[in-house]
Amino acid sequence: MGRDMKALAKTKPEVGLWLEQRPVPEIGPDDVLIRIRKTGICGTDIHIWNWDDWAARTVPLGLVTGHEFAGEIVELGRNVTSLAIGQRCSGEGHLISNQSRQSRAGKFHLDPATRGIGVNEQGAFAQYLSLPAFNVVPLPDEIDDDIGAILDPLGNAVHTALSFDLVGEDVLITGAGPIGIMAAAVARHVGARHVVITDVNQDRLDLAAQVADVVPVNVALQDLHAVQASLKMKQGFDVGMEMSGNQAALDQMIENLVMGGRIAMLGIPPGKSPVDWSRIVFKAITLKGVYGREIFETWYKMIAMLENGLDIRRVITHRFPVDQFRDGFKVMRAGSSGKVVLDWG
Repeated sequence: MGRDMKALAKTKPEVGLWLEQRPVPEIGPDDVLIRIRKTGICGTDIHIWNWDDWAARTVPLGLVTGHEFAGEIVELGRNVTSLAIGQRCSGEGHLISNQSRQSRAGKFHLDPATRGIGVNEQGAFAQYLSLPAFNVVPLPDEIDDDIGAILDPLGNAVHTALSFDLVGEDVLITGAGPIGIMAAAVARHVGARHVVITDVNQDRLDLAAQVADVVPVNVALQDLHAVQASLKMKQGFDVGMEMSGNQAALDQMIENLVMGGRIAMLGIPPGKSPVDWSRIVFKAITLKGVYGREIFETWYKMIAMLENGLDIRRVITHRFPVDQFRDGFKVMRAGSSGKVVLDWG
């Protein structure tokens, strides 16, 4: 297009991101060009900002970061017939191949060749994004750009929450970050009986109580067994969702699950963590690792739930124009916010 745009990029091997002028991306025959309206800041973006060991190993310098977005289509590749200019959309940030056994079986989210926008490929913290038309998710009018910008993390929550049947079950969620809070809201929406969410950050627990009908528990101050007794639970929780990446939280979850309980793990513990495998074996516990979203089943499910009364809007606690991106990252890094949305207006 021969013109420039604002973009947030990782241009130096140190803490921070930098707002730069970059050329508007060229699109290929199977791509669309999206004018970005809103973006969400993700925990992954914080790792990249902090330039921790994972980021330094993974992210190429010069990369435009960001992968949570809503916008509208402004240009179509010549092979694209199923989308229209002016159409509002979000999109799946995992770019997949069609060569692997998993992809050819339709299990796109398990493709080992997956690459992430804003992590391995040019991302969405920009005024324009080139994305394969395959990855575009059109937004219905009922879903505004603020919510559209956080569908990616909501998808992580939905994928985790729907891993096991929750109807009439007692659910324990460890980690009251934005994704844990959204998973709690989903669990209630689909018919869980009791949903208990734990953390040691009281601000986040207070936010969880505002977003969803859950029992927030500060495990630094309250005993989980006493909470179970107050809820008249007899054996323990049926389903656990580990969202914290904290080893002590996983140990506590295993101790508080019923025999034959099931755990979906989205949180990533740092490095190698000691696990008492005998507890898992003798309690006959199922552990499932969760990565990203089921492409595209999770998107269909969460859009349907949002149209059908799932309300996660209050998980967005801060909004900033993109020129104030440093304030947005400061709020996120302080650890007491919910989702932070940047406006590319």
